[in-house]
Amino acid sequence: MLRIVFSIFVTMVIISGLLIGVSELPAFGDPDNPAHNYVSKRYVDKGVEEVGGLNIVTDIILDYRAFDTFGEATVLFTGVIVVLILLKEEKK
Repeated sequence: MLRIVFSIFVTMVIISGLLIGVSELPAFGDPDNPAHNYVSKRYVDKGVEEVGGLNIVTDIILDYRAFDTFGEATVLFTGVIVVLILLKEEKK
């Protein structure tokens, strides 16, 4: 019985924390949101002349965010290798 009460309490604390976090988010479309900063404006305004590509999305992924994209690809590749190792059947 104590385990069930504790589980319900922990669940309620987690739900409360998430709801408080969501209530603190800025309004959708607000120009003062952290997502609307100088970086995205620079990508759009100077992307073609700095990178030389004609596709802004490709410029961002392959030039501005290349290290981040490489890191994500490394994590995904490592995950696939680990899953394949774990699922490999041993030959007896």
